[in-house]
Amino acid sequence: MEKSESEFIQHIPCDNCGSSDACGIYTDGHTFCFSCNTHNHGLKEETPVKTITKTDTDFLRGEVQALAKRKLTEETTKLWDYRVGEFNGSIAQVANHKNNQGQTVAQKIRLPNKEFFVKGNMKEATLYGQWLWRDGGKMVTVTEGELDALSLSQAMGNKWPVVSVKTGAAGAKREIAKAVEYLESFDSVIFMFDNDEVGQQAAIECASLLSPNKAKIARLPLKDASDMLQQGRSKELVDAMWGAKSYRPDGIINGADLWETVSTVEEVESVPYPFDGLNAMTDGCRKGEIVTVTAGSGLGKSQLTREFAYKILNEGSTIGYVALEESAKRTAQGLMSLHLNRPVHLTETPQDQLREAFDATLGTGRVFMYDHWGSTESDNLLGKIRYLARGCNCDYIVLDHVSIVVSGIDDGDERRIIDNLMTKLRSLVEELDIGMILVSHLKRPNGEKGHEEGAKTSLAQLRGSAAIAQLSDMVIGLERNQQAEKNAHVTTVRVLKNRWSGVTGVCCKLSYDTDTGRMNEVFDEEDIPFDEEF
Repeated sequence: MEKSESEFIQHIPCDNCGSSDACGIYTDGHTFCFSCNTHNHGLKEETPVKTITKTDTDFLRGEVQALAKRKLTEETTKLWDYRVGEFNGSIAQVANHKNNQGQTVAQKIRLPNKEFFVKGNMKEATLYGQWLWRDGGKMVTVTEGELDALSLSQAMGNKWPVVSVKTGAAGAKREIAKAVEYLESFDSVIFMFDNDEVGQQAAIECASLLSPNKAKIARLPLKDASDMLQQGRSKELVDAMWGAKSYRPDGIINGADLWETVSTVEEVESVPYPFDGLNAMTDGCRKGEIVTVTAGSGLGKSQLTREFAYKILNEGSTIGYVALEESAKRTAQGLMSLHLNRPVHLTETPQDQLREAFDATLGTGRVFMYDHWGSTESDNLLGKIRYLARGCNCDYIVLDHVSIVVSGIDDGDERRIIDNLMTKLRSLVEELDIGMILVSHLKRPNGEKGHEEGAKTSLAQLRGSAAIAQLSDMVIGLERNQQAEKNAHVTTVRVLKNRWSGVTGVCCKLSYDTDTGRMNEVFDEEDIPFDEEF
């Protein structure tokens, strides 16, 4: 990266990545590419050398004249003391950089072949053009280069304050930080940098240095203000300045700008769950949501998520299945079993029926699995999920289960690791616009009665981290007494969190049929001892 005593000169092409202008050249001769991050300590012989003479005060005098190619009038160049003279046997343009007293302390000399030379000490200079205007006023516009400043000034009749950074986008943030006191004296500061990624990013960085509501960012239809003037689009240039948008940090919006958003009816597509009671309370599952299924050990979390996945598949969506406690074969057999209403891994099934089940599930080409057993690094897993969404076009991802993702990490701070994982999963779901069905374990509740004996589930019992409850949109708890003398196979489904409608509580009861391997919704209250009403 650039040294503290080195100053940026200009952007040049990068030999490493091929970018046309992302590579910066500095006063000590080193280069740094902001695209590929390549740092070279010295310049290649074929690269135009930029000679820096910081102590040379033998400034070029030159003459003030119009610049026909740039569409700049003599009136403008005179105001800005922008001259044309001879340097090293060539005609050169000379931008005089001055201090607060209006004394020339440095010159940037531009040759026809785009070589740049600097005379004097640029560090003593203010923002280019700052000496022209009194401190304070309604507004000032900051451009990325000297010719841009002249172009905008001329388009505004040379009556409105315009200044430029001295070293382009690469050094803009540092220069604006030094000039904050001057810029804060204006009601508004407009950053009109080049209309490219580097320029716009620099504008954001500079705007963030000023007090709230002070900075605005202008966007141009062409590359920069000079191009706008040369193309005869002065009116649009002025309009871009007046139409600059107030800078706000990412994510901050003004409610007054949301009329079209709130007045437009948004149709949110939901995929129904396989159980009516659960649908009545949740309206199904949606993309952009994390649905967490939780229960005690052996209470049917994986079976329920398979039922969810099979229903979603039958609704026409594409499923990505990441089951970390079972093989891809077992996951595949589980989906096929649901189609046949028979646990194929426990019973002998004719080949024709197996083929039918395969074609209806895996054979659709809409089921993708991660063939891995056991713990895995979270970053690696996130990469797999991203590929399932982007590369395989999966609409919904099943992750069974979150605890095993971190079980192999020799860190000891399970809570912190799960916090980080859930934050990344939340961002990924939003970015990729996918739905995620997540399986999580529970901590043992206080008291003698555990979840395997029918204890109620709660958000506070989610194992490992409060982030699971906080960042999930829906949390579904399963409750069942495995040791009950009657109805030990009946599971109570409780919605613990429901960001969609806010309605929570017991939504249905499911009975597991050992013959079919299916979970069926039951409604006969006489046969099932309900502890509470639906």
